[in-house]
Amino acid sequence: MLWTFVFGLWGLSRQDSMWRDEAATWQVAQRSTAEIWHTLANVDVVHGLYYLLMHGLFTCFGPGLTTLRLPSVLATAVAAACVAVIGRRVAGTWAGLACGMVFGLLPAVQFHLQEGRSYALVAAGAALSTLLLTTVLRQPARTRQWAAYGTAVLLTGLLNWLSLMILAAHLTTLLWTRAGRAVLARWTVAAGCATAGVLPLVVFSRSQSAQLAWIPPLSWHMLIGPAVLLAIGGTCALLDRPRTGRPSAAAVGLPLLAVPQLGLIALSLIQPVFLDRYVLYSMLGLALLIGTAVGTAIRAAEPRFPKASRWILPVTFAVAMTALLPQSLAKRSPASRVDDVLAIASDVRRLKRPGNAVLFVPSLRRDTKSVTPDAFAGLRDIALAESPEKSGTLRAVETDPDHIRAALLAEQRVLLVTDAPPAARPPRGAQDTMKTAVLDRYFKPVADKQTRGRRVIVYERRSTPR
Repeated sequence: MLWTFVFGLWGLSRQDSMWRDEAATWQVAQRSTAEIWHTLANVDVVHGLYYLLMHGLFTCFGPGLTTLRLPSVLATAVAAACVAVIGRRVAGTWAGLACGMVFGLLPAVQFHLQEGRSYALVAAGAALSTLLLTTVLRQPARTRQWAAYGTAVLLTGLLNWLSLMILAAHLTTLLWTRAGRAVLARWTVAAGCATAGVLPLVVFSRSQSAQLAWIPPLSWHMLIGPAVLLAIGGTCALLDRPRTGRPSAAAVGLPLLAVPQLGLIALSLIQPVFLDRYVLYSMLGLALLIGTAVGTAIRAAEPRFPKASRWILPVTFAVAMTALLPQSLAKRSPASRVDDVLAIASDVRRLKRPGNAVLFVPSLRRDTKSVTPDAFAGLRDIALAESPEKSGTLRAVETDPDHIRAALLAEQRVLLVTDAPPAARPPRGAQDTMKTAVLDRYFKPVADKQTRGRRVIVYERRSTPR
């Protein structure tokens, strides 16, 4: 836990950058509780509990990159501690230590280790519920232990309801270990109560499914990653040597790795939702299997090479750290994300003049203004009809295209905030189409600055239209 926490603090600010997903957290968390509820009625209800948590933290400690990302660091550290305890229970002390150390090193975990989103917290909840499951498998469980298990699953589901797929993984573990009828009955009650608690969120979030329209349909190349993970996990599972009286690491880890991955693939056949961050918690299973393989190697070497066997874990860990160092550095750089919302604030300050107009294409790029409002002081947002806070949205409400055209034709100098290539896309929607058409015909670009995925272009009025 300590190692993962320190590892997470390394490069926490990512060179003072913040990308668009984190900007959504930043915006919503700084709204009042009433405004957050208004927002959740329109968008991102699946992240509602997380936004309320971050609102409380921002209120107590003030908004900042550390406050934004530290919860994910702490959550990942908790998850590492849980997987270490699980590994120790099913495969011994060395395996447990290896499991906990491996988890924070996995590339997918490193990406979300310092992310101002809910996925690390979901992984922590999944780790805790799995730890509680191994507890009830080792000894006769009391009602309070099942209650704790159900509560952990419930809270994790409220953070992201796709985490409920862990129940299928846990059921597979129970069947694999041939749990008794009493255990299965109590698990069914706990799982049913947790699912019932999350069900209203699942039903309501379906009304906001249009938010996922940008996710591409499932394709064969998307399956390469899960296939590699399952191959690694399956190989490590074959090396497992179960101990008498304990559930095997394969029985716990392999379902934890495979079921969420396969479940997400199955859901994507119905509606495209295949993003690896939605099942980040499956990396708990991978860490458990890899750590167990390392522990098995140590146990096998102990009888013949007792002194040398103690060096297997530190040497393996040092080699892994060295091999993954380039990726660790890359994950902590602004270039690891699609864009940087903060990057062009200094360009806007330098290029703007009092009374200039500003436009955003697409309108979601208004997040730059929401995160750095001081940079846009003195600029007139001529397409804005209702702010994001008042409209309960992330993109705000813009005026109709005819009004935008008339407002633009009354300007002499306009700043356009948009995406930099290759992330830039053709304008979608009548408002964005009108903005680009009028700018192209009646204005000419006189300055163009691109920084970390964002772009600001200064337009001045042409003497004659094109």
